[in-house]
Amino acid sequence: MRMADSKKADKTKGKTDKDGKPSGKPKFNAYWIYGAVAVSILGFQLIFSGSGIEEITWQRLEREMIKSRDVEKIVVVNKEKAEIYIKPDLLSSDRYSDVDSHGFGGIPNNGPHYSYTIPSVEVFSASIDEAQKKYNYNESEIISVRYETRKNIMGDLLGWILPLALLVGVWLFIFRRMGGGAGPGGAGSIFNVGKSKAQLFDKESHVKVDFSDVAGLEEAKMEVRELVDFLKNPKKYTDLGGKIPKGALLIGLPGTGKTLLAKAVAGEANVPFFSISGSDFVEMFVGVGASRVRDLFKQAKEKAPCIVFIDEIDAVGRARGRNTGFGGNDERENTLNQLLTEMDGFGTNIGVIILAATNRADVLDRALLRAGRFDRQIHVDLPDLIERGQIFEVHLKPLKLHENVDVDFLAKQTPGFSGADIANVCNEAALIAARSNKKKVDRQDFHDAVDRIIGGLERKNKIISPHEKKTVAFHEAGHATVSWLLDHANPLLKVTIIPRGKALGAAWYLPEERQITTTEQLLDEMAAALGGRASEEMIFGKISTGALNDLEKITKQAYAMVSYFGMSDKVGNLSFYDSTGQNEFSFNKPYSEKTAELIDEEVKRLIDEAYNKAREVLKKNKKGLTILADLLLEKEVIFSEDLEKIFGKKRGDITKETQAMLMKNNSKPSSSSGIKKYSGKKPSSGMSKKKPPQKEEPGK
Repeated sequence: MRMADSKKADKTKGKTDKDGKPSGKPKFNAYWIYGAVAVSILGFQLIFSGSGIEEITWQRLEREMIKSRDVEKIVVVNKEKAEIYIKPDLLSSDRYSDVDSHGFGGIPNNGPHYSYTIPSVEVFSASIDEAQKKYNYNESEIISVRYETRKNIMGDLLGWILPLALLVGVWLFIFRRMGGGAGPGGAGSIFNVGKSKAQLFDKESHVKVDFSDVAGLEEAKMEVRELVDFLKNPKKYTDLGGKIPKGALLIGLPGTGKTLLAKAVAGEANVPFFSISGSDFVEMFVGVGASRVRDLFKQAKEKAPCIVFIDEIDAVGRARGRNTGFGGNDERENTLNQLLTEMDGFGTNIGVIILAATNRADVLDRALLRAGRFDRQIHVDLPDLIERGQIFEVHLKPLKLHENVDVDFLAKQTPGFSGADIANVCNEAALIAARSNKKKVDRQDFHDAVDRIIGGLERKNKIISPHEKKTVAFHEAGHATVSWLLDHANPLLKVTIIPRGKALGAAWYLPEERQITTTEQLLDEMAAALGGRASEEMIFGKISTGALNDLEKITKQAYAMVSYFGMSDKVGNLSFYDSTGQNEFSFNKPYSEKTAELIDEEVKRLIDEAYNKAREVLKKNKKGLTILADLLLEKEVIFSEDLEKIFGKKRGDITKETQAMLMKNNSKPSSSSGIKKYSGKKPSSGMSKKKPPQKEEPGK
């Protein structure tokens, strides 16, 4: 009984009466109409097709009917079929028991009673005459044969309508599937392909995220909070003659929290909030993008005051004229033109605020960035030390933490991490703890999670020959020695020769978070990066391919010093960096061939100076280098305190706070296998390629 009740409830789900209770009536479905039409067509076809007449052979017609003189008349229809009429008084005989003498409703069956398919009119006529002569028919008994031409109106109509209806049905089905499966007139229908796909959040579909869920980003929150306050209390600003900003553009690296900030605005504003992606305007049909922009702003004006959020606006906001070789009448440009007109054109959009986000502000069209369209450009930067701690606090709430987890230390260990990276660290730490069947997530799990994200998965089963392992050990020991002994190099946190990801070894650093960098600091960092190559050459008398990542990094750094930062006396205080991105597709260099040669010479000079400095440091401390490499071969992982025992305390511009933190939190692994890992900044070394860093503007 319960199963039957549950099935009945499922069928009547969604139908309620006036009191709000289930009415028990099934929900109406448009497909019922299609089914009724199909059944009606089949019924008409059966009624008018005459399929109830029995088909007979010539033998029965001749030997049973003509021979017995039972045929009253024959009607040949359309030169194809002969209808046989039996005399009414003979229908009750046993020979015709297969014919009902009374038809529908008790009406006498006047025929036709049988049918016969004729080969041709001439042959059939000759056969009838021959049969009557054979059975000695006289003139009064001759069978009347009549020829008629009939039109099957219903069959002709069905022959035209059914194929046409089938084609229309298939066409609608295909375009409905292409549009997302919505019903007729819905958002996914082909008839509404030009309608906006923006998702509306209002009082019925309220967003649960608010500013308290967004850690850090205090300056950005202050900017967007003012937009929310204007929508809530417009009189506060209009009394002083102020006007509502037209739009705000969130600019920042991937993972810094731009979309999360927009969700918080939707949750705080309590006004209609339209959310759409820039790619939703792009469609295979011509003119659809501009049509969707018009429809979006039409809906927004009807809901004003409201906020329209366009995520990844660079999908439609790229600068016009960049790809002139592919034709100027581009669909994306038409969409952008319509967007520019709607944001600040001849018409007015009072009460509609545009909020957009992008990580490629350099490719956006200048007309889109001018005042009056996006009045405010809010930069969402990577979080600093304090903000990283606040972000950790948010993402650590759902985790079961051990007492030894220090949020401040985690924030210091993750310089350069975005909010998304920090969320990934917390999740990865929980997975590592669960994999080890722990009840709580402890500090070591977070160390392993940072190692996993920065360096990749540890490859314990990778087979390395003893000579290769020794080469890797001296390579990493060279990095560690040079960085520890140079005054301006970043402080070392950990060195390992355990393969991880694509690297055979790596060195972790904990750099100071500074806003500007001097020439001396850059040169010392380049020398530390070349310490591995210099160590290989000094110990083995030959070099290997293991310094590929180091060479790539210092080459880019040297070219930036010469051509961007003006750190070369011969080139001078010149910078060929284009912050606008307007020359991205230019095929010409902004300097002459002579200047290009001078830049190449200066880059080589800087790299040679850094390499010679690394070799001098290693020659003076060859004994310590050898001890460090042997220690690496023995333990596979060493820490800053091991370097302090060999070379003494780190000199230079390292702060006391950083040095105390390094000494406090570093400890030797419990066994010589080097299973435990400690991490800091992304590894600067590597015996093979590593994941390239995120693109940042020089000087950041």
